[in-house]
Amino acid sequence: MLSKRIIPCLDVRDGRLTKGIQFKENADIGDPVEAAREYYEQGADEIVFLDITASSEGRRIMIDIVKRVAETIFIPFSVGGGIGTVEEMRRVILAGAEKVSVNTEAVKNPAIIAEGARTFGSQCIVLGMDVKKVPASERIPSGYEIAIHGGRTFTGLDALRWAREAESLGAGEICLNSIDADGTLDGYDVGLTALISGHVGIPVIASGGAGKPEHLFDVLTRGRADAALIASMVHYRTYAIPEIKRYLHGRGVKTRMHW
Repeated sequence: MLSKRIIPCLDVRDGRLTKGIQFKENADIGDPVEAAREYYEQGADEIVFLDITASSEGRRIMIDIVKRVAETIFIPFSVGGGIGTVEEMRRVILAGAEKVSVNTEAVKNPAIIAEGARTFGSQCIVLGMDVKKVPASERIPSGYEIAIHGGRTFTGLDALRWAREAESLGAGEICLNSIDADGTLDGYDVGLTALISGHVGIPVIASGGAGKPEHLFDVLTRGRADAALIASMVHYRTYAIPEIKRYLHGRGVKTRMHW
């Protein structure tokens, strides 16, 4: 069995680490570079950095902070926020990122997934999906709709259909974020995660809702996720990464341990 990955997520707004609930009420909680260093030292498997207002503000990603984080950590590092061209991807990778996450811009121009995969390899291209539960319909048969612009704009795009299309275009991984669960600490949307994981052949990172180690166990087992994104539970010092990994190890979930 491949080890399951535990991935802290750094949502960055105006150069500061921030955390919201269901994509609203964001609070400033510190320096993203210091947080990245702390999580790296605790044994995080990867770090995800998201410039959460770059798309909605129509601006480029804050590359100086990306460089500072990359100089601080020595684990895989994924960066997203307003990236819509191969040149922007190259800029982020040259700043030190191993992976580039595309979300809003990929919905607006799906060809960017294929162009990025051809240029840098599928392993570098992560599809970010912000998903809201809605009544199932002919247009959205899965009952899950894609939102863009940081959850502000709903697209009428079915989440399952979009995941499969992105995989066929060359995405190497999916970061699947539940808007409903985001920041609630009540657990991931395990049903959503299992749905997407069961219909694509690329790794799925579950995101949104982690409040305690049991939630990670649920989404990594019943949800069939390959990795779990965490934020509030480590940002607010409720849990440390070694504690989370020891819990999972004790329940038979393989993780990379740093005893």
